Amino acid sequence: MGDLSSASIGIAAAPVDPDADWSLPGWLYTDPEYFAVEMDRVIRPSWQIVCHESDIAGPGEYRTLDYLGESVIAIRGEDGQVRAFTNVCRHRAMRLVEGPAGCAKKLVCPYHAWAFETDGRLTGVPMKSDYPALRMEDNALHAVSLEIWRGFVFVRLEDAGFPSVAEMMAPFEEEVAPYRFEEMRRISDVRLRPRAVNWKNVGDNYSDNLHIPVAHDGLTRIFGKSYEISNHGWADRMKGDLVDKPSAHFWERFYQTHLPEVPHLSPQAQRRWLYYKLWPNIAFDIYADQIDFMQWIPTGPTTCVLREMAFALPDGRREMKLARYANWRINRVVNAEDTWLIERIQQGMASKSYGAGPIGRSEVCLRGFARKIRTLVPEARAHHAPAAGWSKK
Repeated sequence: MGDLSSASIGIAAAPVDPDADWSLPGWLYTDPEYFAVEMDRVIRPSWQIVCHESDIAGPGEYRTLDYLGESVIAIRGEDGQVRAFTNVCRHRAMRLVEGPAGCAKKLVCPYHAWAFETDGRLTGVPMKSDYPALRMEDNALHAVSLEIWRGFVFVRLEDAGFPSVAEMMAPFEEEVAPYRFEEMRRISDVRLRPRAVNWKNVGDNYSDNLHIPVAHDGLTRIFGKSYEISNHGWADRMKGDLVDKPSAHFWERFYQTHLPEVPHLSPQAQRRWLYYKLWPNIAFDIYADQIDFMQWIPTGPTTCVLREMAFALPDGRREMKLARYANWRINRVVNAEDTWLIERIQQGMASKSYGAGPIGRSEVCLRGFARKIRTLVPEARAHHAPAAGWSKK
């Protein structure tokens, strides 16, 4: 199968993809053996958003993220530093905390009361002399890599050569800087939405440009022909500019005409809906009124969970609250349309009649994603599933 770090470097070097004119084949969206390989090579080494720094502002405050059978705690220490650990006691593997958020002076295991400091050190063991092999300094919590980018906290389970969030977002720093992400605060808590689709189908649809005028009447009404996509290696960028012609739909027209001025944004940004997708399964939608984060977290070969949360700069204006509500009403329809689409795509991927489909030159985001997958897992080039056991050879 090759070395993962070498494959990651190969992606960065932009290797020629002999299969560039083909989409990823359907079996990658249903096959359990491939799914296991993909989790090890794609998801475990990739950055996942946990929260905003303001969600864990005080010492001992923490947020958790559960995925791939792991639970990760992002916690602020007494020294003010944010760290991340697996949510696993070093004694008998008991989970230390439950739920998505909390605050603790120490992380005390509910099974045998082993106590860990907020910096991960093991400092308390009842009946310590009863453990001949115990070395306190060797049993700190297992640390997980953590990155803070513009106030948002990311973690990854393994380090394997993929770039940092800052590196992935480097081409867009000038564009995103005026939005003042660091000053944002949560306006809705984490929402989890199970979906009966492979995780890649969510991401493929997010970066797909050709379906917008076909399947999203609302977006077509408010964007006109301004919707564009581009691929930047490790990140996709999509954007649509609100047209001046009032929509016939009430909430679309309300948003077009009543979005209040945001003084620190340019006139162009004021009217722009901006979308970014970061490798491999994180997206955020940037509006003048707020920013929405979404992850599509794999839970099985044909299932995933959408993890969503929204942030905004503090703004008590009634007009802004109404604009955010109108935004939600518009995107609620878009999300329902996309759900209908990806569920039926998932059904089609399971058909034995489908191998891989031809992909257009304009589908640059799908091409970029497929190239990375095929570099990391060369067997993904096969249009139909190889014989069982291929991953063990």
